Amino acid sequence: MTAILRPTPFIAEGPQPLLREIAPGAAYPVAALGPLRAAVEAVQGVTQAPVAVPAASALAVASLAVQGFADVDTLGGPRPVALFVMTVARSGERKTSCDAPLMAALRDHERGQAKAQRDAMQSWLNAQAIWKSERDRVLADAKKPDKRTAAQADLEALGPEPAAPPSADRTTSEPTFEGLTRLFATGQPSLGIFSDEGAQFLGGHAMNSDNRQKTLAALNSLWQGDPIRRTRAGDGHITLFGRRLALHLMVQPIAALAFMADPMAADTGFLPRFLISEPASTIGTRLQSNARRDDGALASFAGRLRDILETPMPMDAETRELHPRILSLAPDARTLLAAFADAIEAAQAPGGDLAHVAGYASKAAEQAARIAGALTLWADLGAPEVIASTMADGITLAQYYLAEASRLASAATVSVEIDRAEKLRCWLLETWPHPEIMPRDVVQSAPVRSLRESPAARAALGILEKHGWLVALEPGTVIRGASRKEAFRIVRGA
Repeated sequence: MTAILRPTPFIAEGPQPLLREIAPGAAYPVAALGPLRAAVEAVQGVTQAPVAVPAASALAVASLAVQGFADVDTLGGPRPVALFVMTVARSGERKTSCDAPLMAALRDHERGQAKAQRDAMQSWLNAQAIWKSERDRVLADAKKPDKRTAAQADLEALGPEPAAPPSADRTTSEPTFEGLTRLFATGQPSLGIFSDEGAQFLGGHAMNSDNRQKTLAALNSLWQGDPIRRTRAGDGHITLFGRRLALHLMVQPIAALAFMADPMAADTGFLPRFLISEPASTIGTRLQSNARRDDGALASFAGRLRDILETPMPMDAETRELHPRILSLAPDARTLLAAFADAIEAAQAPGGDLAHVAGYASKAAEQAARIAGALTLWADLGAPEVIASTMADGITLAQYYLAEASRLASAATVSVEIDRAEKLRCWLLETWPHPEIMPRDVVQSAPVRSLRESPAARAALGILEKHGWLVALEPGTVIRGASRKEAFRIVRGA
């Protein structure tokens, strides 16, 4: 008997998502943190946050603490051990709770130094008043012809005005380039921009359309260890040598993706200088019965940080220019780093696994050396070189952060049109009260300013139609009591 073949009935798939799901990231290689591991695990045990969150804080704090003492040798020559770190996590992930215990000794140090600075400021005000009084007396004598020659000698003997005691601050949260330059000029030569609300920095005055390019260029130069050069009509020209900057921003996903999609941030090389991570959320699993404390590990971390902060940095007493020594690489450590660099270089070839993140990949070997240098100095400020096992840890951590950059890059390259369409889709499904929508409705009522222009509104509607979220209605369909030339029915999905 011949079987009767019947056509398979068509089943509509329904609306398709506009945005692809981002693949989950790898587990954080906490064992590679070396001397920082115990403190990171202690913070994670109490907060039960993703371990990558306290790990990023610990790396950034360690970098800030040691960056004034030594530069690390790399395959391209000596570089600062300064790290730029960006942790992406949504509200409720306990970012601040992870950061606070690792920053506590630094905050205590700043507080103590601020008191000492206030005392020194009073002494300076007295010395400055005496200096000005004496200078005024000498200048008055200089107006008398018979005392002019002696007054000139007295001025030279008086010397320059006493310098004010430097600011005690080691960190700032959202400075402008001018403010950062001023802080470097009048304060410590080793600073950190640390913010658990990083969106305030990314969206602040320093990063607005007028200042962004200048700020990005300045921060890039500081990452390299270049001098700070600033010229302004009112202030004249200033050049500051031997300054170091670490940076840690904790940012919510929306702000981070917007910044990662900014062509200027990528094209200037600013973003590829960051160690970026967005760990999987632990919200919903943080049961108190699973919490564990290790106060000893945190006390040990705080003690080590305090010891480093109280160690005088090698600097010129007058200009406060840092003179960091060179931390060399042991021969087998250099061999490991060279092999890693070669593997990364091959993966950047057209069609390679890292071709789409060549900016990040090209800096991966240097990041590995910087991390290894920071870990080495944290364990021993006087260490003569980076050994192979520590370089292996630096490479492991650099690989993790490079994989995170690769994973997140696809989410950050969503086109402007897709982004607008996604915002329109959410608004239609969550807020719009009618089953149909017309282009003029979008232009008049959409919550996104850029959609209130007819071409952008029509483009977004077309994308939603293509993905099955809208169905075009016949011209002349009656919508809300009137015949419409163009309208769409909203598909709300299953």
